[in-house]
Amino acid sequence: MDQFVFKSNVKTFLIALMAVGVLSMGLTWMTDDEYHTRFWSNLLHNSVFFTTISLMATFFIAVCITAYAGWHTVFKRIWEAISMFLVPGLILMAIIGITVYGHLNHLYHWADDKAVAEDPILLGKAGFLNKNWYLFGTIIIVSVWAFFAFKLRSLSIAEDEGTDSSFGHHRTMRKYAAIFLPIAGFTSCAMIWQWIMSVDSHWYSTLFAWYSLTSAFVAMIGLTILLLIYLKSLGYYQNVTKHHIHDLGKFLFAFSVFWTYLWFSQFMLIWYANVGEETIYFKERYDNYPVLFFSNLAINFLVPFFVLMRNDTKYKLGSVSFVAIVVFLGHWVDYFLMLKPGILHTFHEVSSHSHGASGVHDAAAHGGEHASHFVSGFTLPGLLELGTLIGFLGLFFYVTLAVLAKARLTPKNDPYLDESLHHHV
Repeated sequence: MDQFVFKSNVKTFLIALMAVGVLSMGLTWMTDDEYHTRFWSNLLHNSVFFTTISLMATFFIAVCITAYAGWHTVFKRIWEAISMFLVPGLILMAIIGITVYGHLNHLYHWADDKAVAEDPILLGKAGFLNKNWYLFGTIIIVSVWAFFAFKLRSLSIAEDEGTDSSFGHHRTMRKYAAIFLPIAGFTSCAMIWQWIMSVDSHWYSTLFAWYSLTSAFVAMIGLTILLLIYLKSLGYYQNVTKHHIHDLGKFLFAFSVFWTYLWFSQFMLIWYANVGEETIYFKERYDNYPVLFFSNLAINFLVPFFVLMRNDTKYKLGSVSFVAIVVFLGHWVDYFLMLKPGILHTFHEVSSHSHGASGVHDAAAHGGEHASHFVSGFTLPGLLELGTLIGFLGLFFYVTLAVLAKARLTPKNDPYLDESLHHHV
């Protein structure tokens, strides 16, 4: 079978998952604080996570095209389908941008004009950290990503609809891929700094964008493996062999190690230098979020390292799918840990200002002592966070499978198809 059929029972199941997400977000809104901090932080967390996953799929397509790679060709439609989530991602990030622009949430300390005026550090960063750049930069840059994702997919489908395996479409794809790579490289860093790193607005790290995007890349490879195994179980992609799974397992293993290298490099250099404005990021997470801090490293490094270290393990669907599930959830937690502490700190800052002079001391004290208190939805992901993740997963898979059903699963006229069909490791 070379044409995926998006059956009604699968659609109903995914819609049910989305309903769980909507219900969870509704409950979060109703039980939240006066600024709805937990609601907006959950929306930001999942929107950024799944948008960067789809960006990584687009980026990897472009990398493979530019590198003359052929091993992935037989299943590249999956990455093309994942890349199309950039459209819902654009809508979600635009909504967040509009609320930041209109001061409808308090996710970012730098979005408070009064705080910027009183803080020389924020004032110095105001040329980049401002509501205009956040909203319009997000819309422009994510639109550019979506344009290239659409262009690469449309050229791939046009190549499929041709009468021969001419190299014409593929040459055009190479041009677009080569143009996209540096654009994605620079703009993704800018967006990661804006969306994630700026929640800790006094802090910065030159490694942070690499770290965050590698986290999303590993999650993308994990979802690719799970989608392939699911589709194979339905009778599709029988031309995807254990050798393709083995290569995806190698990417899962290698980039889990690379993520750990970046984690250690960022942590070790900041710890060794012992500069206060740098160490505060890790001190906050080490002291106040120890369960997440250490489990993040254990889940995203130790599990894939020890399970996939053996070469033969990468051939086993059960082992590879287990690791794929673990690291996907692990990197979702990684993004949680990147965002939630800074957002919670901003909430305490905003609360101290809004309560006036009489309440400043109490609010500030609460902000300084939250280490010893469990804050639902911030100290650890709660049921509402998991429900929101389920909803986003339903939306993500619905979009991906709907796009996958619109074209042949195997690109019959791709010049590298024969190499992919006979791929062997």
